[in-house]
Amino acid sequence: MNNYCKSIFFLSFIILISTNITAQLIQLVTIIDGTGKKGFKSAVRIEGNKIVSVGNLIPYKGEKVIDGKGMVLAPGFIDSHSHHFGALMQHPSGIPSASQGVTTIVIGQDGESFLMDSLRAMINRQPIAINVATYTGHSTLREMVMGEHDVLRKATAAEIDKMKLLLNDDLQKGSLGLSTGLEYEQAFYSSKEEVIDLAKIAAMNHTRYMSHIRSEDVTIDDAMDEIISIGRITKMPVQISHLKIGIKDKWNTAELILKKLEAARAEGINITADVYPYNFWNSTLRVLFAKRDYENLASAQFAVDQVFDADESYLVQFAPEPSYKGKTISVIAKERNESPAKTIIELIKLATAFKKANPNYEGTVEAIAAKGMNEKDVANFIAWTHSNICSDGKDGGHPRGYGSFTKVLSKYTREDKLLFLEEAIHKMTGLTAANLGIENRGTIQEGKIADLVLFDPNTVKDNSTIQNSKALSDGIQMVWVNGQLIYQKKKATGKLPGTLITSKN
Repeated sequence: MNNYCKSIFFLSFIILISTNITAQLIQLVTIIDGTGKKGFKSAVRIEGNKIVSVGNLIPYKGEKVIDGKGMVLAPGFIDSHSHHFGALMQHPSGIPSASQGVTTIVIGQDGESFLMDSLRAMINRQPIAINVATYTGHSTLREMVMGEHDVLRKATAAEIDKMKLLLNDDLQKGSLGLSTGLEYEQAFYSSKEEVIDLAKIAAMNHTRYMSHIRSEDVTIDDAMDEIISIGRITKMPVQISHLKIGIKDKWNTAELILKKLEAARAEGINITADVYPYNFWNSTLRVLFAKRDYENLASAQFAVDQVFDADESYLVQFAPEPSYKGKTISVIAKERNESPAKTIIELIKLATAFKKANPNYEGTVEAIAAKGMNEKDVANFIAWTHSNICSDGKDGGHPRGYGSFTKVLSKYTREDKLLFLEEAIHKMTGLTAANLGIENRGTIQEGKIADLVLFDPNTVKDNSTIQNSKALSDGIQMVWVNGQLIYQKKKATGKLPGTLITSKN
């Protein structure tokens, strides 16, 4: 090629890139890149679904330029423990998650999941705005093998073998690992040996284990020992779901639990946790009974005295008597002329009868937002080096479904100064991706997927409450998923670029 031809070639190339109308340039921003390092003023170029440049960038001719107005550009937040998928299928814009900067939700939690083939088919039928990844649920496997109404017992060796085959197949298709919900009835009666046998299959597939541990209150120490032993035996990463202390006698002992976890890490066990930023949880009334003796008044009284505060715990759903929704257990007890202990027994009876009379009822029959944790413990768990942020939320009920990530940015970062902003972002992005084994997301770097959030660190704030659990957060300006803008100034754009993230991609 002579010099003239070379000049024409390079001139053509320059003209081509200078008119790249598929590119987007986000400039005049402070980039907090998800690694934990200090933020820096820069610009980011997106082409397609990828970040192609980070630095002092000059706009291409015809390129879309977004003025960041000095705000923070961070990787899209990854919600490591989410129950938003059902609502996402009905409302694919994903507003509950996107409105707090979340671009990826991880489902299949607490032992309940869709198998990969079903999940992939659902997403193919209904495009969605945000990304989804999943674990394979232990309780789901139990119900498939043992029968939905025959799980209140230990599994036989033959049944465990069948579960192992189903799990292995799902892991091969891209599940991130095995999840358990050992505090719930569907898995509560499983033996430790059953769980370890299945966990070994996850380890063999180079995936991970995540657990709502067997107890978060009465036998929390034994439950911690169980997950540590699973990490020790399988030599794979293990994660505690929504780390908490749910019994009053053990409040203010977070530092002791963290010492135990650090000792396990020093031993070589890769144990981590996720945490949501609230001192009240959301679950069924049945989890109030550690021994599953739902008609035992002494156990009910123990729950009132030790496990939750009846004056500040609300029924957020109760199909048998909708008028109870939004009322505290104490108020309901007063209406019924009962003690709070007697009331929770009777509410469980009503819910059980409702389920029996309405076998085709879809949705949650009963749920309680129960105050049961100590704020100091919550803060200590959030601050732990190896904990990432999650919501454990869904579309309504508990405010965590709309406010977890923005609450960390406002209360625990800007107001309480528990975390530096860079730490908080790391705990929502890069650390989460590392804890779950998700590649190509969670940091702002050339070649990474363009999941991004632009927010104002001075105004970002959660607004959701128990009384108004769907209130949108302030300060989240723009959200991109796979390079496409899906959310801007409290509104969805209508774009649905979300994808199924697997352990294979």
